[in-house]
Amino acid sequence: MIDILTAGLAPDFVPYASAWALQKRIHASVVSGDRPDTLMLLEHEAVYTAGTRTEPHERPRTGTEVIDVDRGGKITWHGPGQLVGYPIFRLSEPIDVVAHVRRLERLLINALATADIEGYQVAGRSGVWVSHAGAEDKIAAIGVRVEKGVTMHGFAVNCSNTLDGFAEIIPCGITDAGVTTVSDVLGCTVHPRDLVDAVASCFKTEYAEAAA
Repeated sequence: MIDILTAGLAPDFVPYASAWALQKRIHASVVSGDRPDTLMLLEHEAVYTAGTRTEPHERPRTGTEVIDVDRGGKITWHGPGQLVGYPIFRLSEPIDVVAHVRRLERLLINALATADIEGYQVAGRSGVWVSHAGAEDKIAAIGVRVEKGVTMHGFAVNCSNTLDGFAEIIPCGITDAGVTTVSDVLGCTVHPRDLVDAVASCFKTEYAEAAA
């Protein structure tokens, strides 16, 4: 059983610092056993988050805030039109972070399928990918951390967001592939709010079966 917390969607964008503070509080409650596993879903104000492998020259100088975070990986952008999810889940022993990431990918692929998006996994790379306009593009990014057996950080699905923020960086350090959005692939506007129920349903079903 998991709890779904919709922390803020357009027009109520959530500043990254506020979401991070809430995520840490929920994480502490899950660690202590006072709260069930929780999936936070939200949209952020525009921000760059720099993972632990981000190099100084990879940081943009556009005026948009850059926040250093304690997840793995490099730099990425979050902002309006992007559905961000923070699964704060206790992992079973032995802890397998890669298996957790693969599971998140599969759940997002299932959620995107409800919108007629054919997403897939790419060996050696995290996230969800699509074939679009003759190219292989990332439509959802994933970056996680595990502390005291409970996960933090999570995923971002590009729904109706602009791609301008990605133009100032090398998203997740990948130089030979692009990024796209659900709206671009389908040719119509799909907002994060339109995918929230599908994502929540896929997670609830998966973790209900796991607990059975």
